[in-house]
Amino acid sequence: MATQREEHAFQFDTLGRIGSLQVRLARDAAEIAAAQEVRYQVFYDELGARQDLVQGPERRDADRFDAVCDHLLVLDTALPGPEHRRIVGTYRLLRQEAAEAAGGFYSDDEFELKQLIARHPGRRFLELGRSCVLPQYRSKRTIEVLWQGIWAYTKRHQIGVMAGCASFHGTVPAAHAEALSYLAHHCRVKPAYDVRAVAGRYRSMDLMPAEAINLKSAILALPPLIKGYLRLGARIGDGCVVDEDFRTIDVFIVLPVGEIQARYISYYGADAQRFAA
Repeated sequence: MATQREEHAFQFDTLGRIGSLQVRLARDAAEIAAAQEVRYQVFYDELGARQDLVQGPERRDADRFDAVCDHLLVLDTALPGPEHRRIVGTYRLLRQEAAEAAGGFYSDDEFELKQLIARHPGRRFLELGRSCVLPQYRSKRTIEVLWQGIWAYTKRHQIGVMAGCASFHGTVPAAHAEALSYLAHHCRVKPAYDVRAVAGRYRSMDLMPAEAINLKSAILALPPLIKGYLRLGARIGDGCVVDEDFRTIDVFIVLPVGEIQARYISYYGADAQRFAA
């Protein structure tokens, strides 16, 4: 186990870098608040989440989990101004021990994550959530530096399984029938790691017969985040959930670290060892 001093030092370390883009954890309340402002711009201004969810006058996306999560930040160091104004992307990371102390994971309201974790008492789980990048930075480079950071964080904390929600825009699953059906027929998680949407919120993803799916168009219709997870080796749980507040259709991603595609381990591995040390 890391000492308190080592843990403190890790929080301030760079976890990845490509060009002017740097990825690291938030250092203080000002940086967390700035990340929440980036989330607000994406989830509320761009994607139309319900404005009445916001508490107070601040234009921030915030909830009770922010206090117990680590906040992964992508900063463009070429931008002027203080560092907290250089944040162009963020991910929220909730480790299993922090979730247990806080009374659960964010995803528990939608998927049976607790049951999945109970079946794997020897594995450490990490919930990934609130992923967003400002429109002008939605590029392969930004995604790669984010995954440098996640991979270094995973190695540092000896994570065994990454999991969390990923979303389609909108609240009508039938509008994404081909893509959801593709996930249901071709991308389901192995039985040992299967996880189901909670009773009462479960919506089927199997909206078309397998033979009716055009694989090329189905893959093209997948959100970029979901495609990225699948390329790494992630698979999908059973059922989707409509989130009326954020106006999304959520599916559940499960990615055991041992099943990450070898080419990605090779690609991120050297940087992960350097940044996680």
